[in-house]
Amino acid sequence: MHSSRDPWYDALASGWGESGVVDAPETVPPGAADVYVEVQRGAAFQEVRSRYRRFVVPAVVIFLSWYAAYVVAATTAPELMARPVAGAVNVAMLAGLGQFLTTFLLTWAYARHARLRRDPAALELRWDIQELARVTRGGAA
Repeated sequence: MHSSRDPWYDALASGWGESGVVDAPETVPPGAADVYVEVQRGAAFQEVRSRYRRFVVPAVVIFLSWYAAYVVAATTAPELMARPVAGAVNVAMLAGLGQFLTTFLLTWAYARHARLRRDPAALELRWDIQELARVTRGGAA
């Protein structure tokens, strides 16, 4: 979905579709490393990382626990997993389909979280980095 507020909607990814572009410096310009270190230590960057971790760590723990429970149940309680639910469908089949459903829901939730909670702040950081790098290079546009 195109958003008129998204300045990067039509922008090419760095290097994609750009043939023969050789204006990238061979080495990092003096002071550029300092810009990235400064941004990395900044509160805005730390907030983006914190938002990422607050979503990813619990999601990974929950998903891996759910997966481990499925594997443990399949190996230690085969009679439970073989219990019919409806016709030929048993508990193991429902739990296996639940694994797929969980994967899709987690992917959707991650993309939504990134779009709503991290992307705006990360875009703002990107603008800040570009401005700091421009100033570091001596004001060259």
